Amino acid sequence: GGAGLSQSIIGLRFQGPRVLGGGQVRGSLDMDLWGGTASSLNHLVRMRVATIEVDWRNISLIVGQDKPLIAPRDPNSLAQVAFSPLTAAGNLWLWQPQARFEQRFAIGENAGLRAQAGVYQTSEPAASAGSAYQATLSTASPALQGRFEFWSKFASGARVEIAPGFHMSETHVAGISIPSRLFTIDWMLQPMARVRFTGTFFNGRNAAGVGGLRQGFTFVDDNRFTAVRTSGGWAQLSYLATKRLTLNAYSGQESNHAADLLGGQIARNFVYAGNAQYRLGPNVLLGLEANQARTTYVGGKIRLVNHYDLALAYLF
Repeated sequence: GGAGLSQSIIGLRFQGPRVLGGGQVRGSLDMDLWGGTASSLNHLVRMRVATIEVDWRNISLIVGQDKPLIAPRDPNSLAQVAFSPLTAAGNLWLWQPQARFEQRFAIGENAGLRAQAGVYQTSEPAASAGSAYQATLSTASPALQGRFEFWSKFASGARVEIAPGFHMSETHVAGISIPSRLFTIDWMLQPMARVRFTGTFFNGRNAAGVGGLRQGFTFVDDNRFTAVRTSGGWAQLSYLATKRLTLNAYSGQESNHAADLLGGQIARNFVYAGNAQYRLGPNVLLGLEANQARTTYVGGKIRLVNHYDLALAYLF
């Protein structure tokens, strides 16, 4: 057990002048106090997300540091802030430098399509290479990502958003290239004003560089590696019980193909959680959350970790 203020987030937003063609410049910077140690006297500021965006009527250009284009959504949690909820359990969250282009198309008055493409800088974990090959590992590489969101809204207040996507990159180690290929789909379904169902699914190989489990590849024999096959995702059901009270239940997992792993590595991470968020006042939120993480290792060993969290948030 413990308590702290290190998950406090400081956010800045700005709106700049208009540029050629009537484009509106906007920017954002989100920071927290997680960059130090566990000591209450050493909470250093850490950058989370920062973007500069230029919006025209149907086109946007975005440059900065953010989640992968293929995984824009997060579960709702006041307990998991320093890292995105369901990290290594279905949420590809890794905040990294990137550049994006977006084109919007209208399909009538109540539907549309957002076509997005971007270049993302992966972060390759040294743990996969082992001590023998760490010096040869390129810790970052460019990735091509795309996402295509169809949305539609209805007179009743209902709304649907569904977006398939893809990720393509290469991990460079020991003079060879190991492919990272992912297919994704994310969604938001709101059949009525008080109920919302959101989530993400992905499938492919070598997801470590975008925030998946850190074993993106493994040794086959001397100087030969294989990309670990993986699949995962998460889903959340939210109920807006009153204007002040919101109830959320969410779960996520990432499963790696056991035949691609070494002894002692993680075959599956599974997390499920429930929380209640109550608005005590216009700017004050109280959150109660319970969750359990189940980690299964190659060989069948399972580790359970329970978390019970109380969060108090003041928004300003």
